[in-house]
Amino acid sequence: MCEPTNDEIKPVKGRESMSFTDIELDYLGTQRLGRLATVQPNGVLQVSPVGFGYNSSTKTIDIGGYNMAASRKFRNVAENGRVAFVVDDIASIQPWRVRCLEIRGYAEAIDTPTDSAAQIEGAIIRIHPRRIISFGIGDLDREPHELVANKRDVAGPAKH
Repeated sequence: MCEPTNDEIKPVKGRESMSFTDIELDYLGTQRLGRLATVQPNGVLQVSPVGFGYNSSTKTIDIGGYNMAASRKFRNVAENGRVAFVVDDIASIQPWRVRCLEIRGYAEAIDTPTDSAAQIEGAIIRIHPRRIISFGIGDLDREPHELVANKRDVAGPAKH
């Protein structure tokens, strides 16, 4: 993984400090499956369905799974740390209403975590959010065609 250097661990000018809203955390708590996108060393993208948990101590998303340390996604994260993660569902089909939470950031491949929120013991991928985009979460009073995405940057160490 591409660890931040001491020079990079400083707030980025113009970044907001808010991570997840209470409504987004409530939504994450109702979901069990997300999609993790990673980048292979040769630049090829990989997307995998994964189980996850929100870690309130570290303010991160922790992803676990059987034989995680042997997986391509774990090796991808260890190599470059670049990730995007999506949790979504269809709240209603009449009217059509989708909900989505996209998290972009950097991740760590941790072989033996001591503070994991993953549902399965063992190695984890820990996502540190740097951009959060949510849509349709907590907007049940608005007509679906009037929904607007909530997009924001999250303060934290700059990544290269």
